[in-house]
Amino acid sequence: MVGIALLGAGIFAKTAHLPAIEADSYLELKAIYSRSQKSAEDVASAFKATAGIYYDVPSAEDAAADETKSLDALLARNDISGVIIALPILAQPSIVKKAISAGKHVLSEKPVAGDIATAEKLISWYNSLPEPKPLWGVAENFRYIDALEYAAAQIKEIGGDLRTFRLSRYGWVAEGDKYLNTSWRKVPEYQGGFLLDGGVHFVAALRMVLAASGEEIAQLVGFSGLLEERLGPVDTVNAVAVTKGGKTGGISMSFGTEFKSGMEVEVVTTKGAVHFMEAWPARSVKTVRKNEKGEKVEEEKEFEFRSGVADEVAAWGVAMGKGVVEERQSPGEALKDLEVLQRLLESGEKGGEVKTVS
Repeated sequence: MVGIALLGAGIFAKTAHLPAIEADSYLELKAIYSRSQKSAEDVASAFKATAGIYYDVPSAEDAAADETKSLDALLARNDISGVIIALPILAQPSIVKKAISAGKHVLSEKPVAGDIATAEKLISWYNSLPEPKPLWGVAENFRYIDALEYAAAQIKEIGGDLRTFRLSRYGWVAEGDKYLNTSWRKVPEYQGGFLLDGGVHFVAALRMVLAASGEEIAQLVGFSGLLEERLGPVDTVNAVAVTKGGKTGGISMSFGTEFKSGMEVEVVTTKGAVHFMEAWPARSVKTVRKNEKGEKVEEEKEFEFRSGVADEVAAWGVAMGKGVVEERQSPGEALKDLEVLQRLLESGEKGGEVKTVS
């Protein structure tokens, strides 16, 4: 087994990463870190085995900081080979750098950073390190959702040239939503608010399925807005995207539509169409193609809801054994997700200015 640590004690760390680690027979959770002692203890109490607790701020107001419980102390442990980082967006890059510098393999949550410039700087630093160096993967669980994997496989099987595509994702963030009520999301200091934090997932899904047709996004024109004041700076974007091959499609995302929800990703080629649909918790993929007689045939496959986190954590564990990170977890792939999202936001800020994606 490989000893790892979980850095972060938020909602997703507790409800997604912790069960994924517990389910993996290759990984052994040795330690949990959070800024506060209480939150680290809360996560540890949900873990079935024993894990060390590390924190910056003791629970007792008059207690002095204990250096033996610091993040540096955790990273100095020889029995910990890797860390999963699930911290607020703006806090992650410096911790990624610290962990890698300490010789630990890293799986950091998406987005890779809060903006393109920060991400590029961090990736450039990592790429400049001499070999051998610790592995760094970026967690994007949508790339491990079985229904989306199936949709991509269907597009490859159908073949043909791309005709058009679309991403549609609508949802509602209620006043008492558990994610909204985390302080760093309630008053975001990063671009896009929920459109960055959650929207990067949906962009990743579109890019994954679109790539199966051999295409990728090259240009964007978007218009953004704010439907719910509490979800600022923006919660909605509608855009037209153009691929490198010159094909156009649509992207619509909103977190402020109370009476419309669900997600759809569709790709249409000259030989058929594949349509991924999610109305939580149900998922399905509809495929349309011609049979040997030239008749259009539809088939639909349903899927149980899976977050993909267990599979991405398992893949990272395997990567540590092999010494190479899967392309699905590469920082470069995560940067492309972030770039598409940021260009959408920038276009919206400029009232529909055309933005290029590298």
